[in-house]
Amino acid sequence: MAEARLSRFRHPRHWPTWLGLAFMRVVSWLPLPLIAAVGGALGMLLYALHTGRRHIVNVNVRRCFPELAASAQARIARRHFRAFGQTLLDIGISWWASEARIRRLTRFRGREHYDQALRENKNIILLAPHFLGLEVGGIRLSIERPMVTVFRHPVNELLSVVMERARSRFQLNLVEHIKPLTALVRQTKKGVPLYYLPDQDAGPRQSVFAPFFGIPAATFVVLPRLAEMTDAVVIPCITRQLSWGRGYEINFRPPLNNFPSGDPVADTTRMNREIEEAAREMPEQYFWLHKRFKTRPKGEKDFYKRD
Repeated sequence: MAEARLSRFRHPRHWPTWLGLAFMRVVSWLPLPLIAAVGGALGMLLYALHTGRRHIVNVNVRRCFPELAASAQARIARRHFRAFGQTLLDIGISWWASEARIRRLTRFRGREHYDQALRENKNIILLAPHFLGLEVGGIRLSIERPMVTVFRHPVNELLSVVMERARSRFQLNLVEHIKPLTALVRQTKKGVPLYYLPDQDAGPRQSVFAPFFGIPAATFVVLPRLAEMTDAVVIPCITRQLSWGRGYEINFRPPLNNFPSGDPVADTTRMNREIEEAAREMPEQYFWLHKRFKTRPKGEKDFYKRD
């Protein structure tokens, strides 16, 4: 069936996408240290040429780390682009590498928090913020047992089909973001861990303003709702891209206590604080390319507007 879906994309307008996917597949066969080196160079090229995204990263870093000198802020921005360049190239490993290779390239820290919840047959939501190792983490965990996550289709239809097929090749079930929450609740209540990404600014709908690095940030209130509806324990799960192509580390943090509390602002503040702590540990790897502070409280100026 998958081959039949792909056969629809034979028109020449899809050839650039096919070439890009072929390039990703070839790169995925290379040793990870080489991918890291080339990806770092690619990232610095993007840093030099993509002035719009460089501006977003610089604004985010300045706002979140005002205590640092300008030189230190600039260093974080450059390191972010280098790490992001590697992410662009090693995504093919997540999509096509063998199970044995993915296991070999990943290691765990704090695994006892996850294992204990599994032993106790608890419903589990993994709080998986947008760090650069996110894709690898989800694929690696889906090797072990069925998982469920939210999926947003890219505009490119061919890329969407390939991405969906690649992400679900082990035991990761993808639920479209436009589906009602019941699709996620049903599976989580059956004991299928939910790999949930809640930390992007999607506007004021279903959001409250909660502090992130001391800045009011539009934050989804869906995580506490899901935790309440599924009676699930929420375990932060952050995947780190190790330096020099040494692989990835999936870090499980202690479950969130008294979560949800019944107070949406308190719960989203608690969630953001957990993400912030991880971002302070590895500031170059949080997804600063996203306009995290795009939605502002009424009357507040746009952070990203150039003077």
